[in-house]
Amino acid sequence: MNIDKMEFVAWMERIMDRLDILGNHIDDLQKKRNSIDGEELLDNQDLLQMLKISNRSLQRYRSIGKLPYYTISGKLYYKLSDVHQFIRESFNPPLPKLNANK
Repeated sequence: MNIDKMEFVAWMERIMDRLDILGNHIDDLQKKRNSIDGEELLDNQDLLQMLKISNRSLQRYRSIGKLPYYTISGKLYYKLSDVHQFIRESFNPPLPKLNANK
């Protein structure tokens, strides 16, 4: 059984289209699963990588109330908007340099 090149290409295009559709469905499901009220939720691992901090630092921010968190089925989650607010509040702009030539 021989398949000509045109038929093969057509089949491959159909397969690729199907894979794209499945990929989009998977992305939609993940977004729904990791969101609450339409807002994205991040877990500890996401936050550790995003902020480049240690697990202990993240625990300290939680315990002093600097970073709100939610516990769902024993796992900790953070709203993306809360993380952005935490970053804004923690940001220290650089101090202006004093002109030493005066």
